[in-house]
Amino acid sequence: MARVSLAARRQRALEILDILEATYPQARCELRFASVFQLLTATILSAQCTDVGVNKVTPKLFDRYPGPYELAAASHGDVETIIHSTGFYRAKADSIIRMSQMLVSQFGGKVPRTLDELVKLPGVGRKTANVVLSEAFGVPGITTDTHVMRLSRRLGWSKHKDPEKVEAELGRLFPEDTWITLCHVVIWHGRRRCHARRPACGACPAADLCPSFGEGETDPEKAAALVTQPPPVS
Repeated sequence: MARVSLAARRQRALEILDILEATYPQARCELRFASVFQLLTATILSAQCTDVGVNKVTPKLFDRYPGPYELAAASHGDVETIIHSTGFYRAKADSIIRMSQMLVSQFGGKVPRTLDELVKLPGVGRKTANVVLSEAFGVPGITTDTHVMRLSRRLGWSKHKDPEKVEAELGRLFPEDTWITLCHVVIWHGRRRCHARRPACGACPAADLCPSFGEGETDPEKAAALVTQPPPVS
């Protein structure tokens, strides 16, 4: 089988991106937050938890601890109780409290604006840092969350399972000025149609370009029944 050139892969990838943009024109981050600090905290809590699950606990958390100074002085036990349902609550409570303490002691209570500084914070890796940079500061970045990882393999954009390798490969396929939109629409597509266990292939607008078509339900009516609509972000 002839090897597909990078140019051909890039063209098909951009065609799929165009389709997903048209399908999800309202795509955006679905975490609820009122400040950069709250975005950072919510993103840390989203590890191994859905945004819907995080959004259930953050109103109480942020009402009690709205900023880094308040959370830096919080009781571990109280924070653990509030975020318990997000999973790994002890580790997450420790991370967000220590993250807040570091913001206070080293950054004057402000969330830093560079990836190198962000990844020094407890609980923050490249994925979380890219979310904060793109959502809060408009800095292009590729967020390799579970949906981006899964769909990158299904759509033939990357065969890698290592997040940094996937990030680098997507960076070669897509222009930098599309990265933020790319992550939003791919995540929305993964949540609504291209599910992990049973993708709605027959209701996918990019089906004709997808090399994995047929992994899920192909009958249009049955596939349409699989399409989900997560609760809207207020």
